Amino acid sequence: MLNLSLQLSLGSFTLDVQFRVGEGEVMTLVGPSGSGKTLTLRLISGLIRPDTGFLTLYGSTLYSSDEDHWIAPHARKIGYVPQHYQLFPHLTVSQNVAFGVRGDSKAERDRITETTLETFRISDIADRLPRSLSGGQQQRVALGRALAAEPRVLLLDEPLAALDHPLRRELRHELNAIKERSHIPIVLVTHDLSDAVAMGDVAILIEDGHVVDQGRPLDVINQPQGRAPTQLTEVENILQGEVVAISQEDGTMTCNLGPVSLAVPHAGLQVRDEVCIGIRAEDVLVGVEPPVGLIAENILPGIISGINGGDFERHLTVNCTGLEFRAEVSARTVSNLGLHEGQTVWLVIKNNSCFVLE
Repeated sequence: MLNLSLQLSLGSFTLDVQFRVGEGEVMTLVGPSGSGKTLTLRLISGLIRPDTGFLTLYGSTLYSSDEDHWIAPHARKIGYVPQHYQLFPHLTVSQNVAFGVRGDSKAERDRITETTLETFRISDIADRLPRSLSGGQQQRVALGRALAAEPRVLLLDEPLAALDHPLRRELRHELNAIKERSHIPIVLVTHDLSDAVAMGDVAILIEDGHVVDQGRPLDVINQPQGRAPTQLTEVENILQGEVVAISQEDGTMTCNLGPVSLAVPHAGLQVRDEVCIGIRAEDVLVGVEPPVGLIAENILPGIISGINGGDFERHLTVNCTGLEFRAEVSARTVSNLGLHEGQTVWLVIKNNSCFVLE
């Protein structure tokens, strides 16, 4: 259990955060750049000392301003993976992983290092230097180095930010496996709410150094107390439901999202599996009359409940029998079609515009 309340002032910026993370729980910190997410990790790790507050880990006090108590970073048993991994460039993969490994004997330390290399599937590159590794390999080495030291909590700063989509999916699975194996609290910083949904048990939204919302990731996304989700992620529609049917012939599966169902590409799931679907607002088409003669399987009637945006584009919120979708259209379209709040419209979503968040 990680429990903290930390305050720090840096010039005109003030960070004031409070939260707790349970054993085996993933807490995701989301928010715009400069909101204080990485600074929070550095305070937890001990790289920066707070002005006031407290920090406890499994009941042990790591920091308390009231008691003038401070545990140095190296004595905290905290695993920290920075955004750019910060591997030691002059050490091999094996030497990077071995750094910080604890054991009563060299044989024990060697055993832990070898086991870690195998667990993260990096044994075949054990003798290579970091500069010769791909982004995904570097990330696995950084995770292995952090976990080989058997930390009591794991801090991850934007671990997927520099990776392409296929590799992001693969390493999301890797991080979820780490959660199942280690059962330690994990604090994950991300600017992408789709990562928060795919990996987090709880999400905290931070703005300007303060916690403005906290709860289940989907609740934080769909009922934001701070900035709109469109400002925090490239995936404006993130919907949770259950697989109810699979068509092997069409390569699709039907997902029940509560009041509506969507046909999406088959992603290796089974009937009754939980599923989380992502749809970009720009991929949601809007019509003012029921569409005819279309191949698209997903045609949803709804009512416009909100219109906002800038000079050239508008973001529509459309309520489809209780489930809200966000669509992006041009300002000219809003004008030409006379779109307004309370108007009935039809959304058209091609199934290949939907993707499963894993």
